[in-house]
Amino acid sequence: MLNVKARAVNSPDSDFYATEIKRRDLDTNDVLIEIKYAGICHSDIHTAHGEWGPVNYPLVPGHEIAGIVKEVGSEVSKYQIDDRVGVGCMVDSCGECVHCQNGEEQYCLKGNVGTYAGTDRYGEPTQGGYSTHIVVHEDFVLRIPDNIGLDAAAPLLCAGITTYSPLNHWNANEDKKVAVIGMGGLGHMAVQIAHAMGAEVTVLSRTLNKEEDGLKLGASHYYATSDESTFETLASSFDLIINTVSANLKLDDYLKLLALDGTIVNVGAPAEPISLHVANLIGHRRSFAGSAIGGIRETQEMLDFCSKHNIEPQIELISADQIDDAYKRVLASDVKYRFVIDTSTM
Repeated sequence: MLNVKARAVNSPDSDFYATEIKRRDLDTNDVLIEIKYAGICHSDIHTAHGEWGPVNYPLVPGHEIAGIVKEVGSEVSKYQIDDRVGVGCMVDSCGECVHCQNGEEQYCLKGNVGTYAGTDRYGEPTQGGYSTHIVVHEDFVLRIPDNIGLDAAAPLLCAGITTYSPLNHWNANEDKKVAVIGMGGLGHMAVQIAHAMGAEVTVLSRTLNKEEDGLKLGASHYYATSDESTFETLASSFDLIINTVSANLKLDDYLKLLALDGTIVNVGAPAEPISLHVANLIGHRRSFAGSAIGGIRETQEMLDFCSKHNIEPQIELISADQIDDAYKRVLASDVKYRFVIDTSTM
């Protein structure tokens, strides 16, 4: 066992505190990663605050992990010491069901193992990237391209793949009009990726405060949803809408923005149930869908795509002592656009 420094919470209303956690000894196909940077995801906040169900505290969040390989198991073939690597939202799956066999481990029929707040194959609780080291099976480790900085790479392992996967699945391309709801950590990635795929991109944000940023990142249009005329102006406009926010929106207003056969895909996950009028689906053969992260194969594809198109998240680097303040600022939408923890400050 390896004792490593970490930051944890011990209840839904706990502040983060410095601690040590144990990482398992390497099995034959395991990789020991020295974590250099860990992104802060809204999912971390939901989980740390116990908003998505019971949590086995103490909890070390973090599933946007970038670092360097420090040791490999005796049968590891994919990585070697000093490789630049990342770990995303999952660290294992059954490997046997139809979805795992098709490279979509995120939809494992037996349930994938989350990077934190899960239970690993040895029966131990998983702890995440707000720490200095992690041990992961090589099949759930990603290779980070050389032209992407490790600090910028970290948010790609969740924010990047969470938006790339639905854009890829619903075939965003030069013939599609794509809208992105929200201009936050997920939204600013969706804008860049959809633009690089060739789509005409529109941002739908509550205000115009980030309009300049949105246009610089690849949006062709930017509208304030606080202006009721926006919904009249854009009626039946979009082939695909990616909803990146976790707020409980008036979904019917957004459904009416879809063209014939258009689809809204939720990647943000509100804690409360949402409602809609089915008539707004039936009228133009519209669809309302959801999407999780991507599988390991697609996540690597995303990293390579971002490398090719020079796509990186906009980040604010913080120390471990600033995590609590960062959580408050995320909830207040006071970040452009992703906090990343420098784990050397653990």
